[in-house]
Amino acid sequence: MLRKLSFVILTIFFLASFSEQNGTYQKEYYDNGRLKSEGWTKNGIKVNYWKFYHPNGKLSEEGHFQNNKRIKYWHFYDQDGKHLQEGHYQKGTKTDWWLFYDSNGKVNHKCQLKNGKKNGYCLKYLDEQLTSAEKYQNGKKVKEWFSFASFKRENNLSDLN
Repeated sequence: MLRKLSFVILTIFFLASFSEQNGTYQKEYYDNGRLKSEGWTKNGIKVNYWKFYHPNGKLSEEGHFQNNKRIKYWHFYDQDGKHLQEGHYQKGTKTDWWLFYDSNGKVNHKCQLKNGKKNGYCLKYLDEQLTSAEKYQNGKKVKEWFSFASFKRENNLSDLN
């Protein structure tokens, strides 16, 4: 009997500790009864992993929050469930490399972003074949290349990291 009571007390302590550390799991629903969003909140602020859904029930986006701001890696989907884009957030702002998809689910272009704007290189694709590269500074295009040889001549490939 004492072992059983100890197990129950430990279980309650673990669940209370887990809930205190991670917060409360929230779900929000559309008027049609389908799930709109689900994820963790702590003191009313979004934290940890979240999922959002289109009104048809398909996943629209997923990723992590910290203090109500997007962080880490996020995925975005259209109403049919196809990838639209994916990439990194830092303190709620798009940063680093982002992938953008065409209507067939293939990568259309990859871009380096900083503070939510193109800043660095964008690589454009058609049917998964590299067609051109562009360079941006603070959202403005400064150069474009249509051959890998000319791109390589004028740039340091380590900048693509």
